[in-house]
Amino acid sequence: MIVAFSVSPLGESAGVAEAVAKAVQVVRESGLPNETNAMFTLIEGEWDEVMAVVKRATEVVQAEAPRVSLVLKADIRPGHSGELAGKVERLEQHLR
Repeated sequence: MIVAFSVSPLGESAGVAEAVAKAVQVVRESGLPNETNAMFTLIEGEWDEVMAVVKRATEVVQAEAPRVSLVLKADIRPGHSGELAGKVERLEQHLR
């Protein structure tokens, strides 16, 4: 399973980078395959472990703000792993 998610504090007048950095740190410390870009953090693993990480990341942002936005998209494909890189590699093969 691959999950793309974005968690951000709401109701804050300052920037969101510090709170988002705390959430990304939770993901990186999880040990699961992950990557972060300008819009989302992607994480790959089994349902329970991925959702537990998303929950912890959301909780650290919630500790910083009175309101939190969470956007989540999931590719649920049992029996497949390594797809975080594999999907991109297959795309790149078609672009060559």
